[in-house]
Amino acid sequence: MKTTRLITTIAFAFTMLLSFNAEAQKFSGLDKSPMDAASFPSNYKESKKDIKIVYSRPQLKGRDINDLAKPGEVWRLGANEAAELHVYNDMILDGQEIEDGTYTVYAIPGEKEWTIIISSDLNVWGSYFYNEENDVARITVPVTKADESLEAFSIAFEESDNGVHMHMGWGTVRVAVPFVKG
Repeated sequence: MKTTRLITTIAFAFTMLLSFNAEAQKFSGLDKSPMDAASFPSNYKESKKDIKIVYSRPQLKGRDINDLAKPGEVWRLGANEAAELHVYNDMILDGQEIEDGTYTVYAIPGEKEWTIIISSDLNVWGSYFYNEENDVARITVPVTKADESLEAFSIAFEESDNGVHMHMGWGTVRVAVPFVKG
């Protein structure tokens, strides 16, 4: 009787050990559009940031930008979850105040200009739930073309005379969004 109970206990413990090990080893693979962040200042030794964006970086992989970020349609500004903008100091975008806080950034791409939208929406996947009523600020900026083509959608910040410019590039498309310190 004691031997049967001991064998049952050992078998149960062994089964639990195997199931815990098997469960602990289930990790998802790398995302096809990896998440990235850009901030200003970009120096990681500088702990006080003015602005930061967290976004996913889709890649062209032989595809046309217009198939991925359709002209005239609201786009999540990247891939997967919509881009999330953290403003650590009040900013002004085309005369519209953006208070210190967290926002979602959308874009409406076009051939000659893009409309950039700062929205109070939070924690959204894609642009499926975009609601114009939640717009905090909008700006339309010109598109320029570069000689160099970028495979992955990219964002970088650059200091300007009165604030910071958020530069976006993908393929040969370049867009700059001027944020003014509030």
